[in-house]
Amino acid sequence: MALEPKSPSMHNRLMGTRIPQPLTTNFHDSDEFRSPPAKRLKAAVSNGTAASPRRESPGKLAQKRRIENEIADSEEELEEDDLHGRAAQVSDPPRATQLEATLPPVKTDEEAIEAYEAYKASEYVQGDQERRDKDTALSTLESRSWSRGRSSIYVDAFNLALDTVLDEESHLFNDSELSLFGVWRDLSYEAQYLYVRLFLRKTSKWFRVKDLQYYSDVADMEAAVAELQKERLVPAVNEAPDLHPGELEPPEGTVLGETFTFAECSSEHIKTLDEASSLLLLDELKSIAKEAKVHGKNKRELLQNFRRTSGRQAGLGFKELKRTETQESASAISEDNHSVYDEDDGEESSGPSTPIPTSTNRDAHFTKKILDRTGRCIRLSLTPLKLFERVHLVFYRSTEWTEKSLTTLILAKISRRNFPEYLVSRSTTIFESRALLLEFEASLRTQFRVDNILEFNGTPGRKALEEVKGIFEAVYPRWKALLAEEQRKEDRVYESGEGAYLRRFSPAWVYTRIVHKALHPFARFKEHLREHEILNELLDQRLFHAARRGAWYQRKALLEEHYMHALTSNEGRSLEANKKHWKRIALNTCEQGLQDKECHVIYHYDLQKRVKKLEKHLRVPLREQHDFGHVKLGKAVERNVVGIKIVQGRDDTPSRSLNFSRKNSINTTMDVEIAANNGIKRPSLPDQPSNPTLGGKTVWLDHLDTNLPVSVESMCLSHYRHVLGYKGYHSEGGILRTIFGLLFHDILFFNPYIPNVFQTAYQTCPLDLHTDSFFSARMPEILARINQISNGEAVDIAKAVWEKEYDRRTCIVGVRWDEFEKDDLLELVACWEGQALGTVMLVMAQEYQSRGGGVPDLVLWKVHDQAGQGHNDDDDQGKPHNISSRQRARGEVLFAEVKSANDRLSDTQRLWISVLLSAGVKVELCHAVAGEVRYE
Repeated sequence: MALEPKSPSMHNRLMGTRIPQPLTTNFHDSDEFRSPPAKRLKAAVSNGTAASPRRESPGKLAQKRRIENEIADSEEELEEDDLHGRAAQVSDPPRATQLEATLPPVKTDEEAIEAYEAYKASEYVQGDQERRDKDTALSTLESRSWSRGRSSIYVDAFNLALDTVLDEESHLFNDSELSLFGVWRDLSYEAQYLYVRLFLRKTSKWFRVKDLQYYSDVADMEAAVAELQKERLVPAVNEAPDLHPGELEPPEGTVLGETFTFAECSSEHIKTLDEASSLLLLDELKSIAKEAKVHGKNKRELLQNFRRTSGRQAGLGFKELKRTETQESASAISEDNHSVYDEDDGEESSGPSTPIPTSTNRDAHFTKKILDRTGRCIRLSLTPLKLFERVHLVFYRSTEWTEKSLTTLILAKISRRNFPEYLVSRSTTIFESRALLLEFEASLRTQFRVDNILEFNGTPGRKALEEVKGIFEAVYPRWKALLAEEQRKEDRVYESGEGAYLRRFSPAWVYTRIVHKALHPFARFKEHLREHEILNELLDQRLFHAARRGAWYQRKALLEEHYMHALTSNEGRSLEANKKHWKRIALNTCEQGLQDKECHVIYHYDLQKRVKKLEKHLRVPLREQHDFGHVKLGKAVERNVVGIKIVQGRDDTPSRSLNFSRKNSINTTMDVEIAANNGIKRPSLPDQPSNPTLGGKTVWLDHLDTNLPVSVESMCLSHYRHVLGYKGYHSEGGILRTIFGLLFHDILFFNPYIPNVFQTAYQTCPLDLHTDSFFSARMPEILARINQISNGEAVDIAKAVWEKEYDRRTCIVGVRWDEFEKDDLLELVACWEGQALGTVMLVMAQEYQSRGGGVPDLVLWKVHDQAGQGHNDDDDQGKPHNISSRQRARGEVLFAEVKSANDRLSDTQRLWISVLLSAGVKVELCHAVAGEVRYE
């Protein structure tokens, strides 16, 4: 059951934008683009942490909610207001950048930041700054004079990114931009701090200066604001904004003028009632509306009636504010651009003292009244904002970053952890020229348009699909040219594997994804011939989006089986003969996909099914048919585990795996009576009560061990231990990631050498691990390791790495040194049949990021009685065997996915179950059944 490895929007982030993860538009999982069946979503659980009131800041609030200077749409939204009265809306947590994902997990809360300040203070006191190396950006930052309250981890991290980029890649910026960076360095600390905190909020909205007073690092807020709003000169550069493929018009704010400000002032830019109204909170609008004798139930009605009363007919579209670089402003404009106003004037209103005779005076009166209420406001200027976003793109090699991204690198440095001693290499040629960097940015904007059409606005109609086709036609010629250029580099410039990661920063990478997305409208319009041509072109290139090759093979084979015979010349063949001709081509396509080393394992099962179907239709002789019996997909065994369910649990009810520490996998003495009854058919069970909180955590009594309330997974784990005699953990993939980190330790860090993937000394994995270029760049080494694992060498490899690195607790991605016992890990690996373990590790090597979720809850194993099986290791010594003792599995491995009543498997869980079953690993679907319900 091949599924799209990840949401297609994963690679797409508009510069300076955080957008919610959309529903997938994947159409590769069926013959005719059927939508997947709807499944019930689990209730989201907030993982926000409380912060000190003294240090709470908008930067932190921005991670948990979206804050806007706009009034709420309804009264209900006010219940979410924060302490400053702004309408708060919970948003999806931002995804970590590639660089951030490679760093070890560190605390980034207030305690960690205070520890950083103490570290810097002690380092400064101990001094002797002359000994520091002055040649690196990091040492320059470290050697600055530091005093508590006059330096910040946010400013330090921001300047670290800027200085690193300017030291190594200043050729990407023109003289005017370099001059702006020089002005930035001359700003006071307080002005820099204020700018960075507003920058981290990723918004083009106005902020009230009086509401920024809680920034404790800024003693004189008015002075800091004035410094940012001061107009400054920069050298003029004769550079017009370029129009790149797929763009409708040059983007706003990409070219500096002769003067600039870091921030804008409301008194200079807010001149109309339209603009001023956007600053009002709901209570404030109600107050002014009451004075104007305007009524309305929500934002839209109040603004509509208020606007009608003011005597103008223009809608509140904020037409002069084209700052749509963020989700917040884009959504606001989308909402407010609808024309909702009538042609008739409403009733006139007057202030408390002076009548307002004309509509112009009415506007001026209410505009002044609004600005008097809001006070002075500040907004970051667009051009410097976009320039600093470009700096962060170059530094993080990513279009998304957060407050956590800025701080994690520095906190990792002072964490005093041990890291593998790999070779650090930060390439200065990720972007060869300024022109390519600007085109890469433009391609991201175009990609955002495509995703916005296909994924973020419901089911696209014909007009929307036509627009996507138009974008495809615009980028297609440039895509072909860049493909040829990248192939030339691969053949003549790059060493083996070197270009795999670098290519992710080519516009061709983004254009390839746009071409892939364009397959959808061609399919919808039944333009299958053109779709087939595009699929051939995508498969002919091997440089971009290798992870999608399996999906392309699937779709190409489907078109050849069902459509191509009617769309191409029959060359003298009859209709039936032409159908068979194209079915043979489809069969060949499937065979090519199965033989393609870059076609990921998750697609093999569907390709194999199509092969068997086509061979049957073509009446291929049995002796010539493919035999996929060795990978035949079995079914997960379903098991009912009867337990005692606790309803209306106490506030201290524990969550996940409370009473079964992952350090303890050993089953305790089995209850003799329960063991004796194991296997006996259970009596009919009572009907389960309906669950009032579908998708929430249920609480059960661990009646087999601790007799305490536990999670449903822990209750079932206890059953497997005490009744069925297994050892195991509730790890949800944690133990698989630990095994992967041990088995691939040398490939991750040392062999082969891949430049550009280790850009700091504090990484737990290469930058490309979470991309499909990881496998492409190391294919020979990974396949060789898979062969070793299949031949039974996994225990020796894992043991050697553990013994070498355990004492140092070396930071290796996925490895949890203190969560799993060495003996348990080695015993589990020994019980795993080598070929099966090799298949699972290959899937993780190919798609480490997208295979992180969906692993069954419980991993269990049982060691066979060696004497009873006749597999005594002592007897193996000196005796030849067809299969060595090292190759034989010493037990059995079982995965179990635990489900409560009314719970269903997700797509990622189904995928992992199919992967495990196809590898020959037992999987059970464990249903927790309430034999008794206790109310507390």
